[in-house]
Amino acid sequence: MTVSTTVSSIIPAQFDIFAGVDVDKKSMATTFTDHGTLFKSLRLPYSSTQLLNYVDKHFPGKRIAFVYEAGPTGFGLHDDLMAQHRTCLVVASSMVATAPGNRVKTNRLDSKKLSVQLRGGELRGIHVPGRRYRELRHLVQLRDTQTRQLTATKCRIKALLLCEGIEFPERSGYWNAAAIDQLRRLPCTSEVRFKLDHLIGTLYFHFNSAALVQKRIRQFCQNDPELRQSISLLSSLPGVGGITAAHAVARFGDWREIKNVRQIAGFLGLVSSEHSTGEKENRGPITRSGDSRLRNKIIQCAWVAINKDPELRAFYRSVYQRQPKKVAARKAIVAVARKLTTRMYVVLKEQRPYIIRPEISAAPLTAEETVGPRERLDASQNEQL
Repeated sequence: MTVSTTVSSIIPAQFDIFAGVDVDKKSMATTFTDHGTLFKSLRLPYSSTQLLNYVDKHFPGKRIAFVYEAGPTGFGLHDDLMAQHRTCLVVASSMVATAPGNRVKTNRLDSKKLSVQLRGGELRGIHVPGRRYRELRHLVQLRDTQTRQLTATKCRIKALLLCEGIEFPERSGYWNAAAIDQLRRLPCTSEVRFKLDHLIGTLYFHFNSAALVQKRIRQFCQNDPELRQSISLLSSLPGVGGITAAHAVARFGDWREIKNVRQIAGFLGLVSSEHSTGEKENRGPITRSGDSRLRNKIIQCAWVAINKDPELRAFYRSVYQRQPKKVAARKAIVAVARKLTTRMYVVLKEQRPYIIRPEISAAPLTAEETVGPRERLDASQNEQL
């Protein structure tokens, strides 16, 4: 069984020295404080070895807690410190308190702020994924990048034709081989033809790149029994395909470290924001925190799920009927996506596939209960590659 190495919080009384580290590409601004009057700031090269050598020389035998903000330098420093049995928190920069009137920002001051807040027990670490989950994230991000570029190239082709007053060719399917062939034979000037051919070549490049990356994702997950099992369990949910399942596993990390059923929905920003005081409750729209691409994919999956699972369809209808017509479909489908995250938690924690209950039945949705095709992304398009 995988042992968690993520530190979410510390008890300050258990440590003697608190090291706040502000990391950039080449150096680390580090501030050390203790429970008394110690305050020491210095700049070190970006090297975990030099940092450990310094603390071993100047603070021998002391219990030291390290903290730094998550950023472009990744989790290498965290891994090195944890490998040496040191306590290290990685915190989200958005969750580090900053005085509203503070107009001076330097690496030294940032490291001091981290050290002081760590000493006060005010910081909470984020989940640090294991190596294989980080590698899967790289592949998932690369595929999404190619998919976005593919969509952008399609928009550029349509914009070019619109600018030149040329109608998009009639086709039986959207952006199928027949439509591309007609684009190649459209009558236009030589310069427009050159640009159009270049865009068509770019279209094929991004399509083939996305397909190649998706193939690599499947191979990577098939070679890892735990990743393969988690993706298989998530894919058993109605509406969830292999692409969404792989993205979810990459973002969630080790399923053993998911603490409660609300954690996934909160991570994806599918919970309501709230600003309440006293007896007054004021809840707003969803927080939209976390990975927006994965959140969008799960909402797309929810549209397919309500057509496959009678229980989810009945739940969608019950929420829809309680909302104003203008926003009923959007609120109802977000509620279904929230329920999908609950099912994701259950299948991962209990390590069993989801089975649709045949005894539950619900009438098909009417046209008034769903939004138009231009307002809704079909999850089937998301699972094509």
